[in-house]
Amino acid sequence: MKPASPSAGKLSAREICILALMAALIFGSKVALASLPNININSVLIILTTLFFGWKALYTVYVYVLLEGLVFGFSVWWVGYLYVWAILVIVTMLFRKNDSALFWAVVAGIFGLCFGLLMYLEWFAINGGWRGFFAMWVAGIPYDLTHCAGNFAFTLVLYRPLRRVMEKLVSA
Repeated sequence: MKPASPSAGKLSAREICILALMAALIFGSKVALASLPNININSVLIILTTLFFGWKALYTVYVYVLLEGLVFGFSVWWVGYLYVWAILVIVTMLFRKNDSALFWAVVAGIFGLCFGLLMYLEWFAINGGWRGFFAMWVAGIPYDLTHCAGNFAFTLVLYRPLRRVMEKLVSA
């Protein structure tokens, strides 16, 4: 595998295609699993995209976030998506040399557990300070627990096979 570029820089036509494909895959898989509350493969796909493309993964993240807004509407939750998924890219870049499926499953699980906490930071500013933020975060804890479990399980099971697919895709 070619190491991830430390900067976003220029994109080749091949990179544009792969990054767009990843955004579509993230969006499509989320829609396909929409009947399961907070269970999706977004995290493992974003982790792998970041490991292979470095900061260029932000293109994938923001195309995905734009698709979410276009299909489901632009609302307060969408503002959270603008920074929450970027946080996963940042964390992945910090630990990008690690290749353990268990390590990335733990990272994805922690991310899922913290997702609600991170998503409702804007509620602090928009909806009445700490009380509004705390009420929204506590109400979402059951969903964060399912998000944690789903992220952990999907990443543990899918990390290696999806990594092999990404290696073939990138090197072809």
